Amino acid sequence: MRSPVSRGLSRRSLLATLVLGACSRGGAQSPARILALSPLPTGSRLEALGGLELDDGVLGFGGLSALHIDDDLRLTAISDLGHWVTARLALREGRPEGLADLRTGPLRDGSGIPLRRGYGGDAESLARLPDGGWLVGFERWQRIRRYRDISGPGEYVEAPPGLEFAPRNGGLESLAVLPDGRWLAIAESFLPRGDESLRRAWIGGPGAWRRLVYRPAEGFNPADMAPLPGGGALVLERSFSIFAGFGGRVVRLSAAQLNGAVLEGEEILRLDAPVPRDNYEGITVFRHAGRTLVALVSDDNENMLQRTLLLVFAVVDE
Repeated sequence: MRSPVSRGLSRRSLLATLVLGACSRGGAQSPARILALSPLPTGSRLEALGGLELDDGVLGFGGLSALHIDDDLRLTAISDLGHWVTARLALREGRPEGLADLRTGPLRDGSGIPLRRGYGGDAESLARLPDGGWLVGFERWQRIRRYRDISGPGEYVEAPPGLEFAPRNGGLESLAVLPDGRWLAIAESFLPRGDESLRRAWIGGPGAWRRLVYRPAEGFNPADMAPLPGGGALVLERSFSIFAGFGGRVVRLSAAQLNGAVLEGEEILRLDAPVPRDNYEGITVFRHAGRTLVALVSDDNENMLQRTLLLVFAVVDE
C-alpha cells in the first residue's frame, strides 16, 4: 500500500529509470550499505543482528512491499510498482554485510507482457510454493497470480471468496504458504461486517478456502506474513499517524491458532527505538547456521524522507 505521506514520485525516479536496464542484466555492484543496529532490551524474543540500507538508484526502483529469503540466502522481493528483485544476501558471522548477484525486472501477465505501474501492477504480497514457484497478491485490482519463475508470465489462481470487494488499498497485503501446504491470506483493511477491530482472512487454497478473521492491535493493520518452519506464522503489522509517524510490530501465530476462527498473535517485537522507524511492509523467516532468522524490509514509497531498510534478527527462544 502506498503510504499517505508519499504517493507522488521523487527525484530519484529519473535515476532509477536510467539504471534499471543495467541492473536487469545482473551487475555485481551491491546496492546497499551496512546499517548497525543497537541491541534490543534484555528479555527480547529476538536478537538484532544488523541491517542494510538499500539504494534505489542501483535497484532501479523503490516501493519494496514483500520479501522472501531462503535457507541458501537467496533474496526475492517485489515492488508495488510492478517489479521484482533477486539477490544473494551476504552474511558475516550472521550479520548482513551486503547483496550480490543483483537482478531486477518487471512482473508480467499471463502472456509475458510487463504489468503497468498502478492499477495492474500494485504487487503487495509474496509467497513461495513447494515446487519453487511463487504466488503474488495484488491490490487495487484484487487478485493472485502464480509464477513458475518470478521473471516469467504469471497465471491467475483462484483468490479467496469476496476478495474482489476489498478496499482499493486494503486488499491482500499478507499471503503465506504454510508447511502443511495450506495457503493463508489476510486483508489489510477489509472489515467483516464493519467491525473495525477485525480483518478478513482465509485459509486453505483454491477450491478449499475457509473464512477466518484476524485481530490486529488497535491502530494497526496487517502488512505482511511469513510461515514458520515448525508451523504457524509471523505477521507484520503497521501503523501510521501524522503526529506519531510509522509504527510496527511482529506477532506470532501458533500452528494451533490457525485451526480456530479468530487469529490473534502474540507480540514478539515492537518496531520502535532502538529499531529504526520506517514503513515496514515485508517479513520473511529462514534458517542459517542452525538459527532461525527473521528479516524485514521497508517500503520507502520513493520518498526522499524515507529509506529502504533490510533488517535481520535471530529468534532467541527456540
